[in-house]
Amino acid sequence: MRHPPRSALLLVAGAVALIGSALVPVVTASGAAPACTVEYAVTSQWDAGFQGGVKITNNMAALSGWRLTFDFAGGQKVTQGWNAKWSQSGTTVTAANESYNGSLGSGASVSAGFLASWSGSNAVPTSFKLNGTTCNVEAEPSPSPSPSDPPTTGAAPKLHVSGNKLVDADGKTRRLLGVNRSGGEFMCVQGYGIFDGPVDDAAVQAIADWKANTVRIPLNEECWLGLSNIKPEYGGANYIAAVKDLVAKVEAHGMTPVVELHWTYGQYTGNSAGCSDVHATCQKPMPDAQYTPSFWASVASTFKDDAAVAFDLFNEPYPDRATSTTTQAWQCWRDGGTCPGITYEVAGMQDLVDAVRGTGAKNLILAGGLAYSNDLSQWLTYKPTDPTGNLVAAYHVYNFNTCASETCWNSTLAPVAAQVPLVAGEIGENTCSHSFIDTVMKWFDDRGLSYLGWTWNTWDCSSGPSLISSYDGTPTSFGIGLRDHLRALNG
Repeated sequence: MRHPPRSALLLVAGAVALIGSALVPVVTASGAAPACTVEYAVTSQWDAGFQGGVKITNNMAALSGWRLTFDFAGGQKVTQGWNAKWSQSGTTVTAANESYNGSLGSGASVSAGFLASWSGSNAVPTSFKLNGTTCNVEAEPSPSPSPSDPPTTGAAPKLHVSGNKLVDADGKTRRLLGVNRSGGEFMCVQGYGIFDGPVDDAAVQAIADWKANTVRIPLNEECWLGLSNIKPEYGGANYIAAVKDLVAKVEAHGMTPVVELHWTYGQYTGNSAGCSDVHATCQKPMPDAQYTPSFWASVASTFKDDAAVAFDLFNEPYPDRATSTTTQAWQCWRDGGTCPGITYEVAGMQDLVDAVRGTGAKNLILAGGLAYSNDLSQWLTYKPTDPTGNLVAAYHVYNFNTCASETCWNSTLAPVAAQVPLVAGEIGENTCSHSFIDTVMKWFDDRGLSYLGWTWNTWDCSSGPSLISSYDGTPTSFGIGLRDHLRALNG
């Protein structure tokens, strides 16, 4: 769903730098201003891997190309990265500029990130060189994983696919019935915070009091990866920690957390463009190859030991608005690459499934179809290959969508639901009433399918489907329909 509108780690002479959770004094020879400074941060760490990043500031003459080198000393191995060409030979790591960020003026900075494995220890590099010039020295080891890293599973069930059903560890069928908790996709990139409203235990309890058993949590890839355009307090390690904390609270109340990628990088100004911004400030037609595979590799690594967490790959694809044929759109959806009408390199659903499974994660994966996830007509034909068999079809429906009738559901959804689990990740209407979702819920109930209401936020329901008027769970006239129905089903 698109939204209603809303109005120190620097390593320098004499400074104190924060690396992970370690305070590190930094020195330079004779107290002179350094030729370059580097910020190295461990953003997130789990049993055998971590996410890291560097911020390079050039204090020399302007550079037309840059190359950063440093040595690992703790058994680390870079596996992938972004905003640089990453390579490793022995213990020496090299990050060379991409074509789009090679110019680095005097006083200018550039950031790049990476994922890496580690064994034995995860020692912080002690020396960095920019084009052969030493930038800084002296650093302390990065911290060990915190007790919540990887996250611990609460009362939420561990789910997997069995035929066309979702089942728990005991083989009992489980329907995902609940709400979306919007905020994590837009607050951080707009510079306001991480979530729109409280996400403490009382706020999560209010969702559980509706007898919801699932909470979908929209995310922003630039905030998770901690890219340089995001305020540090709302991105990177702080953002990841906040998401993990909310996931843990959702699980503690016995509900399934669905972490979902909502807003992504990539400039699109074509048909139905949500914004002209290259940054992740609106819904784009498809995920981007530059950052999204790394986002999912990091998210999957973070939660791969917690089978209660489900992954929703991309909110609402709409390559059909950019391409000239339906076949092109579905090919773009599955395979990515260079897609007609989309100016950035696209990551297809198969790329993202591969990114998740490449970490060893076996969590449920949801994949929405075309037309803002409202079209599943060829989903089975273009279904990505998942070696674990834990792939779920995702569908969104509002009263103003094209496929918003029982006739369409019978012809396009029923065949999909006969073969794989089907989850309506978003249901809603723009009427401040609930007559439409009543019809949706009945059709899905009759077939034992899943659905989640959009959205658990205190917006005006006339400007966008809003379930509540207060975070204590007070429903809007729209939200009453979902609340009462969930209570009747699960009370």
